[in-house]
Amino acid sequence: MLCIFGARLSLAYFMRQRTRFARTIQAVLAAAALLVCLPPAHAQSTSKAVAIKQVGNVAVVKDASNYRSAIFLGSQVSAGQTIVTGSDGYAVFQVEDGSTFEVFPDSQVTFRNTMSVGDLLNVVIGKIKVYIQHLPGIPNPNNVSTPTALISVRGTVFTVDVQDADGTTTVAVDEGIVDVRNLRMGGKIVRLIPGQATTVDPNAPLMGLGGNGGMVLQRGLKAALDAVRDVMLQRQGVGVPGAGGTSAPAGGAQGDKGKPTGGATGTGSPTGGTGSGSPTGGTGTPPPPGGGE
Repeated sequence: MLCIFGARLSLAYFMRQRTRFARTIQAVLAAAALLVCLPPAHAQSTSKAVAIKQVGNVAVVKDASNYRSAIFLGSQVSAGQTIVTGSDGYAVFQVEDGSTFEVFPDSQVTFRNTMSVGDLLNVVIGKIKVYIQHLPGIPNPNNVSTPTALISVRGTVFTVDVQDADGTTTVAVDEGIVDVRNLRMGGKIVRLIPGQATTVDPNAPLMGLGGNGGMVLQRGLKAALDAVRDVMLQRQGVGVPGAGGTSAPAGGAQGDKGKPTGGATGTGSPTGGTGSGSPTGGTGTPPPPGGGE
């Protein structure tokens, strides 16, 4: 009898211990799940683009209603919202890591179209210029997409021009390194270094530009955007009297400055210029931070 009674006590004790152990495991798993879930929630709550310059008609479309709210200095754009500029509209936005991007007239750009890591902008139509900020020697990967192109960068200064409803896209690099691929037709990846550019045709595989073609394209697009920027900022009275223009967001001192690197299939034009993160011509207001790798 004593043996049976002792066995029952032992069994009861074992069952209680097993229950406590199971509860402990459940608590640990719940805490781990909470920790895993916290970073995305934090990223969503802090993923904002703040308007640090604004001229003319600039608005944001916040949801499927297509209602446009005017953007002013200090206005915030959240992930998934679309920035729209009129024919007289221009704005510069800064994101949480210090990177900036310009949106030029007659453009439509969605900020962080998804919450994927590195997803920065989706350009539906129009022109933007991006200035990626990063710490020295530490890449800051970002992606910019268009209807036909995926532009992958590690930290650089570059321009994207979506020219029509079909998504014909020109990508030009001032600083750093950019990889471009055609989302519709495939083909090789084209790597661009400073002074180079390429155009993504929605109906043809992506081809690198040989000779001086990429350099001419990059310089032409840069000059056109510099001229538009100067007109817009002078209209607001930002320009300095007697100066040739106003500085764009600067590229920063840690840029690649066109250091050649290998490892990609396809190249842009081999004779690119050195490029610059901010346009020449002017001693305007100090530029907002940007950065190239």
